[in-house]
Amino acid sequence: MTAVGIIGLGNMGRGMALTLKGAGFAVTGYDASEATCAALAAEGLSIANGIGAVVAGADMIILSLPTAEIVERVVADGILAHARSGVVIVDTSTSHPETSRRLAGLLKARGMGFVDVPVSGGPKGAASGTMTMVIGADDDDLARVLPVLERMSAKRVHVGGVGAGNVAKIVNNLLCAAHLLTAAEALRMAKAAGVDAFRLLEGLNAGSGRSGVTQVNVPNWILNGAFDSGFTMQLMRKDVRLAAQFIGELGLALPIAADTARIWADSAASIADSEDFNRIVELQLGSISKT
Repeated sequence: MTAVGIIGLGNMGRGMALTLKGAGFAVTGYDASEATCAALAAEGLSIANGIGAVVAGADMIILSLPTAEIVERVVADGILAHARSGVVIVDTSTSHPETSRRLAGLLKARGMGFVDVPVSGGPKGAASGTMTMVIGADDDDLARVLPVLERMSAKRVHVGGVGAGNVAKIVNNLLCAAHLLTAAEALRMAKAAGVDAFRLLEGLNAGSGRSGVTQVNVPNWILNGAFDSGFTMQLMRKDVRLAAQFIGELGLALPIAADTARIWADSAASIADSEDFNRIVELQLGSISKT
């Protein structure tokens, strides 16, 4: 039986840990928050007393962490200090491609593998094993961890070598951020023209203007006033900043991306970090009450 260690037991890490435990894998988790660890222990998850204990007992280690900087610190200061040849690190965080490539090189020198597997689907997808994964990995490392990934996800796309998964995720989240802004403007147009929002949405989703935002976000979290996707403004602002940074490093001038980044950054003045990320539409639509 594959022994799986999971570092980072927040909304996503918790769901992944319990999904794999339910699928019969030997799962051990660790989080910097003692309260989080205590809560997961109460749900029956085995909790390690530190990163070293996770590395010592695992065949593969899954990272579910907020930022590239934290991923680098956990690998450099934690995992490498307890390196065990043959272990594969699976980073499900939205991280920087160059961070992934640099860490992969350090781990390879110690006999460890690394794959970047950023995920979509939110806490619900993590808890139900229905996430989508975009994967950056060498073929051999991917083959070793694929049986576990298959139990965590409904769809997997191997984009390329290490780092490619994070490139795909950065682009995906930038598009989502932009589509939320354009969808809000479309709904504002419909309101001004006296057209019912739900009927407009039905028309859009039958045509070429549809997107993941119009098909999923608008009906499930926006028009009903729920705003409970499990993904915060803080996290999306971080991802949009990461996209803007990456575009700059590539030496590209992308005006629509730049406008998207500016609007999301400026939104901090009126929408708190803790709010659901779909509330960005309120810049155009105003407050939406739950129906």
